[in-house]
Amino acid sequence: MGSVGLLYVGAVLAINGLMLLGYVEARSAAPLNLFVGALQVVTPTYLIFTAGGDEATILAASGLYLFGFTYLYVGINLLAGLDGTGLGWFSGFVALAAVVYAGLNFFYVTPRDPAFGVIWLYWAVLWGLFLLTLGLRREEFTRYTGGVALVAGIVTAAIPAFLLLTGQWTGHVNQWAVALAVIEVASLLLLIPLRTRWTAPAQLPESEPVVAGEVPGPRGSAPEDARRSTGPRVR
Repeated sequence: MGSVGLLYVGAVLAINGLMLLGYVEARSAAPLNLFVGALQVVTPTYLIFTAGGDEATILAASGLYLFGFTYLYVGINLLAGLDGTGLGWFSGFVALAAVVYAGLNFFYVTPRDPAFGVIWLYWAVLWGLFLLTLGLRREEFTRYTGGVALVAGIVTAAIPAFLLLTGQWTGHVNQWAVALAVIEVASLLLLIPLRTRWTAPAQLPESEPVVAGEVPGPRGSAPEDARRSTGPRVR
């Protein structure tokens, strides 16, 4: 069941990444966030209630809530046009928790799963970027965060989900760990131009402030275009 949920985590991360990159309108991304968020709350609740007190099962299910609450939060923010700072700071909590889950996969769970340890570390970086762009309002990182989210959706969620569903994950976790680590580090470096090339628009007159969360168009539109933008308010 967790593998099925992971597949749809990949879908919503990809859509949110495309939204931050400017290819998906913000409100149109809300339904999928709500669908997947609900799935990622119902699934761990079912797993915990049917675990019979098994600590390993409960531990494995507990991390799913981090995703469920995040996507529900994103979906509600997008539909209601809420300020994204609360989501940003919650993302900071998720990032710290993800580091803990990474350590548990490396050193605690039986059998060890270093591949998912590497995946959790990438998720920690991604949610840390959500904190940076939303909680700390560093909007110049918006497109970079979108690129990382798109990679995360494909590399750390969709592909592992299919490998798990087809039985190709078990027995090869060390190889997957190395491959994922190389791909993830490379992606963080190769996506840097999204940060350096696409910066936040220049400061506008106080009479026409930029709405928090708006981003420049995909080809560096002028500040006047940025004022008319209906770009995503939340990441």
